[in-house]
Amino acid sequence: MAKQSIPATQAVRALRQAGVAFELHSYRYEEKGGTAVAARELGWDEHAVIKTLVFVDDQRRPLIVLMHGDRQVSAKNLARAIGAKAVSPADPALANRLTGYQVGGISPFGQKAVLPVYVEKTILDLPRILINAGRRGLLAEVDPAVIGQMLTAAPVEAAV
Repeated sequence: MAKQSIPATQAVRALRQAGVAFELHSYRYEEKGGTAVAARELGWDEHAVIKTLVFVDDQRRPLIVLMHGDRQVSAKNLARAIGAKAVSPADPALANRLTGYQVGGISPFGQKAVLPVYVEKTILDLPRILINAGRRGLLAEVDPAVIGQMLTAAPVEAAV
């Protein structure tokens, strides 16, 4: 990546502090474009562009789900996997407040609150992934093992 001025987000600081090898990739963010735009702009398979999603369980406890960009989360499968009666996506204002990031730029790294993290288990089989680095239009390329090391994420099968 060419040298450019990229803000040191909390996610970037957390990755650096942990000594993680990563490469930053920036692209022009499009409102509601999601991982499809990131994949297209960066020339990656959308399956390896990972979404960071905030959910709440039936007790209103928040949690993070990491999912392939080309897959959706089955709330029913996720609830079953984590032992909850039900889960649903968090309201964007709650997601912003809990993570310290703006929806569309939520990273699992360097969040304000420590939330339980669940990862679609097949993500861990990929050689490299792109995951949000704490700002819209900024992704970090990392080894997926970082998810288990830094986030102690529990693998689940919740993809549709």
